[in-house]
Amino acid sequence: MHARKLVRNPLLNPKPWAGITGMALVVALGFGQAALEREAVAQTEGLTWGPIFEVDPLWPRPLPNNWVIGSAIGVSVDDRNHVWIVHREATLNAGEIEAAADPQVAVDCCVPAPPVLEFDPQGNVVRHWGGPAEGYEWPRSNHGITVDFKGNVWIGGNDREDAHILKFTRHGRFLLQVGRAGMNQGSNDMQNFHRVAEISVDPLANEAYVSDGYGNRRVVVIDADTGEFKRYWGAYGNVPDDADPGRYDPRAPPARQFRTPVHCAEMSHDRLLYVCDRANDRIQVFNPDGTFVDEMFVEKETLGSGSVWDIAFSHDGEQKYLYIADGTNEKVYIVERETLTMVSSFGNGGRQPGQFYGTHNVAVDSLGNIYTTETYEGKRLQKFVYKGEGPIRTPHQGALWPGAASP
Repeated sequence: MHARKLVRNPLLNPKPWAGITGMALVVALGFGQAALEREAVAQTEGLTWGPIFEVDPLWPRPLPNNWVIGSAIGVSVDDRNHVWIVHREATLNAGEIEAAADPQVAVDCCVPAPPVLEFDPQGNVVRHWGGPAEGYEWPRSNHGITVDFKGNVWIGGNDREDAHILKFTRHGRFLLQVGRAGMNQGSNDMQNFHRVAEISVDPLANEAYVSDGYGNRRVVVIDADTGEFKRYWGAYGNVPDDADPGRYDPRAPPARQFRTPVHCAEMSHDRLLYVCDRANDRIQVFNPDGTFVDEMFVEKETLGSGSVWDIAFSHDGEQKYLYIADGTNEKVYIVERETLTMVSSFGNGGRQPGQFYGTHNVAVDSLGNIYTTETYEGKRLQKFVYKGEGPIRTPHQGALWPGAASP
């Protein structure tokens, strides 16, 4: 790139730029000093510098057709900033099921929404589809949704019989099934999966990374067009081992294998794969060939369902931050990706906007807004509006109610 040459009008001041340059230098120095002062204040007041969010309590808009959703088990954002979720319509509560079965119980409630819902940026449902049909095996317990760089939609399943994944167009036309229901042969099977949590697609290599998952203990890489198995690995790049590792012990040496579930596998722009080893309370980082690079433990004392449920990258080109959903401790963590160090976290347990119950998935749109889904009795989708960077509380910010996200 060549620098533009400034051409002066000889009839004007021969040095018209000198004053402007000096002014610009003063302004720049002023801004730099102000930034240093802000950081100093932040450090002395229990604050740090990072991305600021606040919940949008009016997003999404009410669902049409008296629809209600069950456990929201996946979220993805496409290249139009449309937000996609998949939910389990069979997990409605008893009152909702009764109302759906007998209209006389409640005339205006409740109708199970179709499993796949697409929302526009304003929060309106603009497309819906999904469920059993001829030509493919719909998962008994759908789990995870991803819209890839071609606009195709991938869905996994974590029922004991779910040994396959599905691929559709955005309109719901079936394209591909990889694996067959009930045919799992373990973590070294090269044709089937076992209880897949999530799929992500690398546009550069046109490969799909499958977090496989709730039954198996591995990451699998397949051709995104044909479904051909190409490679797979376990924790630290080891050959997967399905032996029961026993109950997680935070005081024991790090486990040499993944614990189920292996809950996500996401590729960054600089081609590092981040894997959610949920019940081991850690993220492991790999090269695309499965070579182990690094790991980070998150709330290492967490037992039960673990702390690392899903991840998403910040919207900037360098993907400076990593956002981690934790459905046990009911938080979203903000992590500096390059150093894998904790910056802050937000959310807490509860049912009001900005709180969480079973924080299951997290996704980011091109404007930096965060979307989360909640499983169990959470059963909802939330939006956290990106407000730029500034001072945020550390180590935890609580619920990000509008007007209260920054100190």
